[in-house]
Amino acid sequence: MKVLSGFLYVSLLLLSGCSAVGIAAGAGAAVGVASQQEKGLTGAVSDLEIKARISDLWFRYDVGTFSKLNLTVDEGRVLITGIVQNPDARVEAVRLAWQVKGVKQVINEIRLAESAGFTGYVGDSWISTRLRAALTFDRDVHSINYSIETVQGTVYLMGTARNQAELDRVIEIARTIPNVRQVVSYVRLPDETAPTPRQTGTPHTTGTLPDQPAHVYQPMDAPVAPVPEPAPEPLTPPGAAPAALSPPAVEAPVMLPP
Repeated sequence: MKVLSGFLYVSLLLLSGCSAVGIAAGAGAAVGVASQQEKGLTGAVSDLEIKARISDLWFRYDVGTFSKLNLTVDEGRVLITGIVQNPDARVEAVRLAWQVKGVKQVINEIRLAESAGFTGYVGDSWISTRLRAALTFDRDVHSINYSIETVQGTVYLMGTARNQAELDRVIEIARTIPNVRQVVSYVRLPDETAPTPRQTGTPHTTGTLPDQPAHVYQPMDAPVAPVPEPAPEPLTPPGAAPAALSPPAVEAPVMLPP
């Protein structure tokens, strides 16, 4: 626990500009946000501890290997998004996540591809920021209950919706953000049961189905694929002789002996 506390302290120190006021403000903001979430303060602190321990395992394994991964934890469900350069790193990131006590489910959305670089990072950050702002100012959405990650134009949503109407509203807003390629929702409703602890995958990795399948939505302005029309039948040109028809086959008579 002391090691974890030290890790969290260093994280707050780096994020708060190394000032005592910044550290206090950062810690207070984290507690304030946690108390407003549907899962409550206890659940939020537990998720924060899981995230810190996984990050620590990744850090000790290799900082560079997992530098482009994003980690989201909600009620013990771990969502990993981002990009790695080789399949072994993808497997290792999931394996290390399962080493942490309290993890109930690992949703592997790690992509194996070349990084889009700084331009891609700025574009993804812009999408997440714009979506967060839109949810914050929407009166029908309790935005604090949702986590947002964007990777190569794909928006990943995680959290707990108050009801189906609110979830539909969040997805609708996400689909209208410019440059969004698709929206993948792992958001749960209050009456849904928690997943049983076991490793899961997605079509991006092993092809097995997770306990809670993702709901994928296309952007609002996505082009609709045209329906192919049947090929027209060939027509005989005016004045041309009709095509000759083959005579029907005639069976030869069977000759019987006298």
